[in-house]
Amino acid sequence: LYINKIILEFHSMKNLQHRLFGQTLSTVRSMVSLSRTLSTNKPGSPAGAHSPPPEAPSSLPDSQPAAAPERRPRKDPSGCSVLLFPGQGSQFVGMGKGLLKYLNVKEMFTVAHKILGYDLLSLCLEGPEEELQKTVHCQPAVFVTSLAAVERLNQENPKAIETCVAAAGFSVGEFAALVFSGAMNFAEVKSVFYVTLVRAEAMQKASELVPSGMLSVIGRPQAQYNYACLQAKEHCKSLGMEKPVCSVANYLFPDGRVIAGHQQALDFLQQNSRHLQFMRTKPLPVSGAFHTELMASATEPLREVLRQVEVRRPEISVYSNVDGKRYMNESHVRRQLVKQLVSPVKWEQTLHEIYERTQGQNFPHTYEVGPGRQLGATLQKCNRKAYKTYNHVEVTTYED
Repeated sequence: LYINKIILEFHSMKNLQHRLFGQTLSTVRSMVSLSRTLSTNKPGSPAGAHSPPPEAPSSLPDSQPAAAPERRPRKDPSGCSVLLFPGQGSQFVGMGKGLLKYLNVKEMFTVAHKILGYDLLSLCLEGPEEELQKTVHCQPAVFVTSLAAVERLNQENPKAIETCVAAAGFSVGEFAALVFSGAMNFAEVKSVFYVTLVRAEAMQKASELVPSGMLSVIGRPQAQYNYACLQAKEHCKSLGMEKPVCSVANYLFPDGRVIAGHQQALDFLQQNSRHLQFMRTKPLPVSGAFHTELMASATEPLREVLRQVEVRRPEISVYSNVDGKRYMNESHVRRQLVKQLVSPVKWEQTLHEIYERTQGQNFPHTYEVGPGRQLGATLQKCNRKAYKTYNHVEVTTYED
């Protein structure tokens, strides 16, 4: 009912779009400039991919052979940047403290307050931690804080924004990456907040249906994660459970996984970690088994609200969590965002896709924009050379 109420409010909000346009545009004025400076005449990706060339004439006189298409000069990747947006689990009390002095950051949190119905900034700065950890709260918090970190980067190092050629986000971070890329209309910034709210609320509701969770696993090279999940499900069946769920939810780095599913299955994995060749297991502070089929009930609310939001082809390369590949068009964005809820996050594959290059070719500068440094840690384990040009944009203060 709460989700339906949000969607009904969203429909009425669309009727007021013209009146709200001026207000929201001024609220995020500098954020608009970030998106608009990322024009399609920039390189399409750090690996050198570009937009399709203009269509050639259908025919030419026989006396005038077709000229070879003019090649765009390849830009040195070391002069480009990549932005990585963190996801749920990166939040902490105090995040955002170092961002309030930057233009429009307070306005972002004010807009969030009006839509969410509670003081998101106060929750980020002061907690309590147990409230910030809740899915319905932490997803909007990470989303807004990440976009605020972009604001800081834009003011302290505008070249990093101007030369950005690619972005990727982990789980809910993918929404921030798409907003930054221009795929979601800044004139409808309130609509984007509604999307993240509906997603978080739907995932929270799905999490409350059965006891479930997520388990971070570091395995030995001989560890077989899918087989371990199969054994855990067989154990649950022996307890009388029908259709138990246990599967890899996040591919983080070589031998680094997050497994999610029913709590009994995760308990089995922890109790048998040595036999399963797991060196370390750690339960994550999340409320459910995200990116598994236990999130199936959350897909329809997200699909419905995405139908109401203007989505465009990203102006830079943005990589999908579902398969690690670039988004191609607006319908592709909508489909993959819904599919992401019940599919594993292929982050390791995404990093390989972004940073793959021929030997001797330079790497772009990478900026993690948002709370935590987890994405930098995964980059270090996946590609040490790319990590040499990694930077984190602080969301507290540089002195903290």
